[in-house]
Amino acid sequence: MNESTDSNQTSLKHADKVLVGILTGSPNDLPTVVKVRDTLTELGIASEIVVASAHRTPDKVLAYLDRAHREGVQVLIGCAGVAAHLAGVIAGHTRLPVIGLPLSGGVMSGLDALLSTVQMPPGVPVATVAVDGAKNAAMLAARILALKFPEINAALEAAAKKERARYDQTADEALEKFKVQNSK
Repeated sequence: MNESTDSNQTSLKHADKVLVGILTGSPNDLPTVVKVRDTLTELGIASEIVVASAHRTPDKVLAYLDRAHREGVQVLIGCAGVAAHLAGVIAGHTRLPVIGLPLSGGVMSGLDALLSTVQMPPGVPVATVAVDGAKNAAMLAARILALKFPEINAALEAAAKKERARYDQTADEALEKFKVQNSK
């Protein structure tokens, strides 16, 4: 049974190849995790989402890592809340770059997930972004890939230019755009 969502197709020359594997520990996390995939898609990077828990389905996590290595996945993102051991388990079984996305929830509102993700033992690194930092997880994955794929670097440059333009306006211009968008 394949629980991954559709692999996103892009216009890049490596579009048919999934470059980023996004694992999440629970289907409940999908509303946040999908934002990672959406940001990668905007940058033209193929990715896939797999629901696999470090605690409930550890064999599925390891099976996915085996497949990811065989199929040439370049970066892995582990998304989990509460105990948040998923990114660490991934990092313990691969030499690929691993990004941890701690998710909010539970009695500590994501602080427990953040600490579980960032406090890795020496030799088992996990690059960690903010709690619910889906866009930054995607952008960090893209920056890692940009070292190897010039077209991803160009997509990052275009995205940064677009973001700068969004902030390079007067308050009156921003308010006018806001009014137009909200009147629809």
